[in-house]
Amino acid sequence: MLRQRFVLDTSALTDSATREKEGYKTLCEGVNSIMDIIAEARLSYELSCYIPYPSVYNELYGFIKNNGCEEEVIAKIDTWLVKKTPDRYEVKIPSKIFYEYVDYMRSRINKGMTIAEDSIWEAATECLFLTSSAQDKKNIEIEIERDVIGSVVGKFRDKYRTALRYGILDSGPDIDVLLLAKELDAAVVASDMGVQKWAEQLGLRFVEARSFPAMIKEYLHHKKRD
Repeated sequence: MLRQRFVLDTSALTDSATREKEGYKTLCEGVNSIMDIIAEARLSYELSCYIPYPSVYNELYGFIKNNGCEEEVIAKIDTWLVKKTPDRYEVKIPSKIFYEYVDYMRSRINKGMTIAEDSIWEAATECLFLTSSAQDKKNIEIEIERDVIGSVVGKFRDKYRTALRYGILDSGPDIDVLLLAKELDAAVVASDMGVQKWAEQLGLRFVEARSFPAMIKEYLHHKKRD
């Protein structure tokens, strides 16, 4: 059997759709279970799963820590995932320029969102001041600002990100996943539509995060049957 290589995005282990499909109750349970599957596949098939280091690894580590997962989960990640820094200079695409472009685009997108949010706060506060008995804008009730304006800003932020960030690459870790997969001639595992789009552009194999555990289980099922 041809040796399989996969490069994992953070979403390959943390995707909520994967947890729902596989019946994992928490993020920690999902990551732990997927790592067990990866471990068994590596021992049975010499199947290799890579994670770009330090970008994606640090991002994943942050998810694990913020969700209160046990140290055992980190140990499995360190044991069964191969940490590798992509060669951003030798991969046959203008990777460094591409990398800086994505970082620049992310900063511009976030800057635009911040400006829009500030405008929402300013306009809403002005309207509240004009329609209330407050003598000063500072006297407008904090609860109203938080519950009313804050809620509107939160909904705006979600819609803004969906409109401007869906289907594009907007982070360094996204680029590292693609560069490392290109370097290793490996498949990309992610749930991000931007990563999928650019994986196709670069001629890389792509595996949906929610399909990855079932695919590895299928390998293992046939191995045991043989």
